[in-house]
Amino acid sequence: MPTSKEWSDRVKGILKAELKRRGVSYKDLAARLEAMGIHETERNINNKISRGGFTAAFFVQCLVAIGCKALHLE
Repeated sequence: MPTSKEWSDRVKGILKAELKRRGVSYKDLAARLEAMGIHETERNINNKISRGGFTAAFFVQCLVAIGCKALHLE
């Protein structure tokens, strides 16, 4: 059974891959989140994703902001 850290690393990897797949930088993500009324700085996003310590709500907000409609968890 994976540890909590392993789960965090997996979610962090999924988010980073989706950002890269769409060519979205942290700066771009901050602007897209701002347009949705979610106030996150580029630095704050970088810190959250680097640590892998973010909420499910933040994860989904990011996916919506970049236009991700589906995820494959394999």
